[in-house]
Amino acid sequence: MHTAHAPQRSFGLAGRLQSLLGDSLLCAVARLGIASVFFLSGRTKVEGWLTITPSTFDLFRTEYALPLISPLLAAHLATYAEHVFPLLLVLGLATRFAALALLVMTATIQVFVYPDAWPTHLTWAGLLLLLVARGGGGWALDRLIAGRR
Repeated sequence: MHTAHAPQRSFGLAGRLQSLLGDSLLCAVARLGIASVFFLSGRTKVEGWLTITPSTFDLFRTEYALPLISPLLAAHLATYAEHVFPLLLVLGLATRFAALALLVMTATIQVFVYPDAWPTHLTWAGLLLLLVARGGGGWALDRLIAGRR
């Protein structure tokens, strides 16, 4: 007999995968997906490993000009952020901090650089907010470190 208050159990493939993986797969995909967006953007700003190109400085003087911060400083901060924070996300190390930093960067880009690109920025924000809220998931160094404490 089925009652209205009986707990629903899922025996299908989706239910088995959910119980096996939990949030681990979801968070890993979010970490890798958003990390790739920012890391690849950062790679367009440099030659070699971290030599910022003259065209990057030009972009921060013109198209990416921000109020209250010099283009030289903004170019350095953005370029390093687009390399360091994605690396932390891939490793699942300081995940919430890295995601929050990239969320602030996304908001800055949205407000001051490309206000019409809100659909893209909303997508980025969705992945970053998930990571801020849940952390890196089970397959993150954060979890390994927390388990040793």
